[in-house]
Amino acid sequence: QEQLVESGGGLVQAGGSLRLSCGPSRQTYSTYTMGWFRQAPAKEREFVAIINWHGSATDYADSVKGRFTISRDNTKNMLYLEMNNLKPEDTAVYYCARAGREYHWSEAAADFVSWGLGTQVTVSS
Repeated sequence: QEQLVESGGGLVQAGGSLRLSCGPSRQTYSTYTMGWFRQAPAKEREFVAIINWHGSATDYADSVKGRFTISRDNTKNMLYLEMNNLKPEDTAVYYCARAGREYHWSEAAADFVSWGLGTQVTVSS
């Protein structure tokens, strides 16, 4: 399986913004749900946002709803996460992944594959 590559993380002050990117992937995942997850120190990996295969449907964790926006560009094999009004509790390593089955809609990390190595996001207060 291809390992996806995340980028765009960094250090930002509370209230700031970052845009994470995932890709470009070598394969086209235009029939797969794609997702962003995050893991803070000493915590389990948690769902952040998912987007369906052609970008017409999205879902977000309650903690990021209204602040984060997931999007994808299937022509470029790219996935994005726009993060605004960042809070210290958003500090984590952020990972992108794709659903393990075509046309499968799920928020569960266990249903995703092709995890990248992650990109660190640190929000200072």
